[in-house]
Amino acid sequence: MAEMTTCLWFATQAEQAAEFYCSVFPDSRVVAVDTSPVDTPGPKAGDVLTVEFELDGRPFIALNGGSDPEYTDAVSLEIRCADQAEIDYYWNGLLAGGGR
Repeated sequence: MAEMTTCLWFATQAEQAAEFYCSVFPDSRVVAVDTSPVDTPGPKAGDVLTVEFELDGRPFIALNGGSDPEYTDAVSLEIRCADQAEIDYYWNGLLAGGGR
């Protein structure tokens, strides 16, 4: 079966978002930061275009698409936790700094 990767769309904050998620989830890392070779409707030449990262070994891509996408519930990530302490860890980590 082909491998699938979830892509998260941001206006300009892909790198910051990937670093944030990697700071919350253990065994996570930024794998690659790719810059745009040419001007696009989103990033300009040399700006961050995509960020490949892993959360607990699972691949993700963050894309700087240029327009500010409106938040929807169209995609959600389920985190299976062993106990309330683990739930609290992720809840507090993901909501830190004003998240919702």
